[in-house]
Amino acid sequence: MGYYYGFDPTYLLVLIGAGLCMLASFGVQSTYRKYAKIRSMCGMTGAQVAKRILDQNHVTDVQIRHVPGNLTDHFDPGSKTVNLSDAVYDQTSVAALGVAAHECGHVMQHETGYIPLKIRAALVPAANFGSNLGLPMVFIGLLLGSGVLGQTLTSLGIWIFVFAVLFQV
Repeated sequence: MGYYYGFDPTYLLVLIGAGLCMLASFGVQSTYRKYAKIRSMCGMTGAQVAKRILDQNHVTDVQIRHVPGNLTDHFDPGSKTVNLSDAVYDQTSVAALGVAAHECGHVMQHETGYIPLKIRAALVPAANFGSNLGLPMVFIGLLLGSGVLGQTLTSLGIWIFVFAVLFQV
């Protein structure tokens, strides 16, 4: 189906996806900022809480590491590490402790063989591919114009990006 002047209704999917990403990111950032101002009464840091949770659950083969950035925290099952960002590792806020505990929750899911986590881990490479390549494909398709190649590349890029967005939401 041909659309003139480079308009394709599936472009709306990109706008909706980008809007959802921005909305989710804003929500996480604003909630974190709110609770980052509240100090925990126990005085423990994010790293200390993570260590305590792992110890109490007899998990001895997972390391806790400091990684640069803000809210770049994640559990890497491949290297068996809980990676805590600058905003979490040495901080004593309620937000920092919550993020550290959340990442340890992923460790517990991994330890118990939680099926949705296995499915998610299997889809991570495809989602990373989609988030890194989807939008450039859309823009290259737009540059190629309204011909078959341009439309195909644009549509494929949109669908790859939509998959990546859905995976992250």
